[in-house]
Amino acid sequence: MELYQGFPNTAGQLPYFFTIRQNIQITSEMPAYNTKQLSELTLSIQQFAAELGFQQVGISNIDLKVHEQHLNNWLAAGLHGEMDYMSRHGSMRSHPEELVDGTVRVISVRMDYLPPELTPPQDVLKDRNKAYISRYALGRDYHKLIRKRLQQLAKKIEQSIGEFGYRVFTDSAPVLEKALAEKANLGWMGKHTNLINKKAGSWFFLGEIYTDLPLPVTEDTTENHCGNCTACIDICPTRAIIAPFRVDAQRCISYLTIELHGSIPVEFRADMGNRIYGCDDCQLVCPWNRFAKNTKEQDFFSRHQLDSADLIDLFNWDEATFLKNTEGSAIRRIGYQRWLRNIAVALGNAPYSEETLDCLRKKKPHVSEMVTEHIDWAMNKQTSKQ
Repeated sequence: MELYQGFPNTAGQLPYFFTIRQNIQITSEMPAYNTKQLSELTLSIQQFAAELGFQQVGISNIDLKVHEQHLNNWLAAGLHGEMDYMSRHGSMRSHPEELVDGTVRVISVRMDYLPPELTPPQDVLKDRNKAYISRYALGRDYHKLIRKRLQQLAKKIEQSIGEFGYRVFTDSAPVLEKALAEKANLGWMGKHTNLINKKAGSWFFLGEIYTDLPLPVTEDTTENHCGNCTACIDICPTRAIIAPFRVDAQRCISYLTIELHGSIPVEFRADMGNRIYGCDDCQLVCPWNRFAKNTKEQDFFSRHQLDSADLIDLFNWDEATFLKNTEGSAIRRIGYQRWLRNIAVALGNAPYSEETLDCLRKKKPHVSEMVTEHIDWAMNKQTSKQ
């Protein structure tokens, strides 16, 4: 099977890289710890992680040879589209010790992100006048929150044992986070290539601490429980899951609405429906998500009623409003023009209305050439429904 390890554990988005420069402290000189001390420290790490709001923590070694081959095969097939950064950095992505010298273990954590009390996602998807935004992006940018918590976790470890070498990541730098999380017993890789946990589904973020501490690894007892289920493959609007465990990013709505900088291919526009930022269909249909837990992190709660906003209302935002309402949000990274591009496609897919056509006409003189083309497409789609 060809596992794809590129996307973070959110069906709704693709990789978003930070460069974490602080706390690169891994050195060859470190105190010697006996087995008992390391075992006790591992128990403390579990306690510290729980106190900081992580739902689970596991520890793995750094052997990623099998996953490295899967990634190389995926890249060689050209399924990463314009995400050239996936092929950069040589073998650092699959060799943690090359990325951070001295690394011998990876501490992996997961944190639930599904906001509570939302308009049911299926209801939003059915109402083509509404905008569907991937559930992970409704609140504050998770990179900032999880990175801060990981730093706090590292500081707690440091307070327990003294200085040690570490570096923290959350969907940042060339890291195979899902492969490492799987090795740390946090779940198994689903056929949609997201990590699934038997008790928590897949609505969670991942983070890592690379360290020189030779901690005992978590026993990997996870089995793949997808069985013969193909729900995620069958539901994908653009047929991006081209085989079990194999995603063609160029067809994925998350890629089209977030990573792609230019024009969205016409053949995918109708199938995008009202999804303007990411896509959660493969998670919404996964039977294991009946065990998913709502997040208690208020930073992940929906802001500005983005869980069920009207397309026209969002399209009418000027750039200043966009920047204000997406401050501290992952959505801001696509910029105002791509925001309008995505909504224009959704408006084209919406039921016919004079209000929609008027909204498109008024915006057209004030946007880029790329957005203009999408508005023209949307207006043609609208008029064809008269």
